[in-house]
Amino acid sequence: MGFISEFKEFALKGNVMDMAVGVIIGGAFGKIVSSLVDDVLMPVISLATGGIDFNNLFINLSDDTKYATLDAAKEAGASLLTYGTFIQNVFDFLIIALCIFLMIKAMNKLNRKKEEPAPEAPAGPTQEELLTEIRDLLKKK
Repeated sequence: MGFISEFKEFALKGNVMDMAVGVIIGGAFGKIVSSLVDDVLMPVISLATGGIDFNNLFINLSDDTKYATLDAAKEAGASLLTYGTFIQNVFDFLIIALCIFLMIKAMNKLNRKKEEPAPEAPAGPTQEELLTEIRDLLKKK
């Protein structure tokens, strides 16, 4: 079997195609969550913390020069510790993890088959019926 035919067989397997679809949807989902964090949650958090813009939180490691914004510090070529970006990424991660948890929980709930009650054992003969049957068998002898 040649290299190309092996690759074709590998690439067209269902698992590989499912994974490709998952990666594409995951990328789009990441953009949605980033927008949720950047455009919805962070402004609310910023408002609650007195107008702090997390994207502009940084420490200049180069010298004592104060820069008004992160962009100005980057333009000046300063060595920066951008901890605000880290905080932003932590929020992104937590929200993505929560969304994935909720999705998996919902999928598991949908996939869980309702536990069917165990079929009741067929009712056997009662004690009286057994005794009657034994009596009839003895009478026949």
